[in-house]
Amino acid sequence: MRQYDLVVIGAGPGGYVAAIRAAQLGASVAVVEKDKLGGTCLNRGCIPTKTLAHVAEAINSIRSINEFGVDVGSYSVDFEKMINKKNQIVKRLSSGISFLLKKHKIDLFEGEGTVVGPNLVEVRCQDEKQQIPTKNIIIATGSKPIVPPAFNYDGKNVITSDEALNLKEQPKSLLIVGAGVVGCEFANIFSILGSKVYMVDTAPSILPSESKTISQKVERIFANRGIEIRKSTLIKEIKVCENKVVAYTEDGDTIVAEKALISIGRKASSENLGLSEIGVELDQKGGIVVNDRMQTNVSGIYAIGDVTNKSQLAHVAMAQGKVAAENIMGKDVVMDYGVIPSCIFVTPEVSSVGLDLDEAIAKGYGACKGSFSYRNNGKALAMGEEEGFINIIADRKTDKILGAQILGAHASDLISEIATAMQSGLTTRQVMSTIHPHPTLSEILVESLENIYGLAIHN
Repeated sequence: MRQYDLVVIGAGPGGYVAAIRAAQLGASVAVVEKDKLGGTCLNRGCIPTKTLAHVAEAINSIRSINEFGVDVGSYSVDFEKMINKKNQIVKRLSSGISFLLKKHKIDLFEGEGTVVGPNLVEVRCQDEKQQIPTKNIIIATGSKPIVPPAFNYDGKNVITSDEALNLKEQPKSLLIVGAGVVGCEFANIFSILGSKVYMVDTAPSILPSESKTISQKVERIFANRGIEIRKSTLIKEIKVCENKVVAYTEDGDTIVAEKALISIGRKASSENLGLSEIGVELDQKGGIVVNDRMQTNVSGIYAIGDVTNKSQLAHVAMAQGKVAAENIMGKDVVMDYGVIPSCIFVTPEVSSVGLDLDEAIAKGYGACKGSFSYRNNGKALAMGEEEGFINIIADRKTDKILGAQILGAHASDLISEIATAMQSGLTTRQVMSTIHPHPTLSEILVESLENIYGLAIHN
C-alpha cells in the first residue's frame, strides 16, 4: 500500500474541502468515508432542508400572490414528488464531489476508518480490512443527533432530522422537541405544508442563540401560522400508542401527534476511531480538542468540523479544513472565529453575525444600533416581502461594525456584506458611503447604517 501525505476520515463539507485543498497544494491524498459523500450537510442536513424550505417559501408566495393580481386557484402538495426532487439534488451534488475528488487524483476508500497509529489508518468494509500508511491524518467525522432513551426513538414514529427528510408521507401532525435552529426550520417547513405543528423546549424562548428581537419576531410569525409553542417545558417521556406519539410533560400535561421529531442538539462522532488508544485528547462532551491550527495533541493528527465541538456550521468546517490542509502543507495558518455569519432558513429568513446590542454592551463597548424596516424599502414592497428588518451594531468610539441581525427575504445573502466589512475592519461610514444599486434589498443595509446617525432618508 502506498504512503499518502494525508488521509482524511470523513467526506463531509470539512473533509472533502480539506482533501481538495491539500491536493491543490501538491499532496497525495486519500479519503475514507463509511456512508455517502457530502456527509450530514449534503445528505441529511443543509441541502435537503433548504430544498424543502424553498418549497415552503414558494407556497407562502403562492398564498399571497393574489394581492398582485394573479389568481392561481387551488394547488396541492405532492409530498412524494417533493422528496424525490430533494433526492435528485442531493445525488447530483454528491456526484459532483466524486468528480472533484477524481479530478484532484484523490483516492476514495469506502468503509469505516480507524486511527491505529499517528501514521496509520485502518479501513474496515464488511469483513475486509486494509491499512493505509500516511504522514498526516485529518479526522472529520462530524456529529449525530442526541436522543434521550426516555424518548423511545424508533426511527419511524419518534424520529430525528435524518428520518424527517425521507418520510414517505407528510404527517398530519408533528411534535417537535427542541426550538433551536433545526427545530424551527422543520416547524417552518411542515406548518406551511399544512401539518399541525407543536413545538416544545425547556428554554424560555425559541432560537435562544439569536437576539431577543429575532426570537420574539419569529415566535410571533410562527404563532400566526398556527404553530403551538410551549416554552420552559420539559418532556419527561414519549410513548408510541396505536401509531401515535404521546409526550408527557413535567407539569402533567400530554401532547398527542402523529410523529415526534427530536431536535435537541447533536454530539461529536468521536467513538470507535481509536483515539483514546493513541492518546488523542477529548473534551468532556467527546469532542476532539484542537488548537487554532486544527492540530490535536498528537503530532500529525488534525481534526475539523463538528467533531471538534467548536461550531456546528458547515462553512466553519470548510474553513477549518482549509486551515488544517494548509498547515499540513507547510504554511502557517490559524483559524479565526471572530466573524462567522449564521443563517436560519425559516420564512422569512434569519441571519446574524457578530454581536447583538445586549452582547456588545455586556462586553464593554460603547455600542449603538441602527435599524431599518423592509416595509420602507421599494424592492421589498415590489416583491411582496415587507416583513422584516435589519439591525446593525457599531462601536461609537471606533465606528467599527460589531454585528448585525437580519430578519427578512434574502437575509442569508445580505449578511455576507456585513461579514466582509467586519473581517476587513471597515467602518460604518465607509460601508454606507459606498453607492448601492437601486432598487435592491441591499439599500436596507445602507439605511440601517445611516440610521445610527439619524440620517436614514426613508425611515
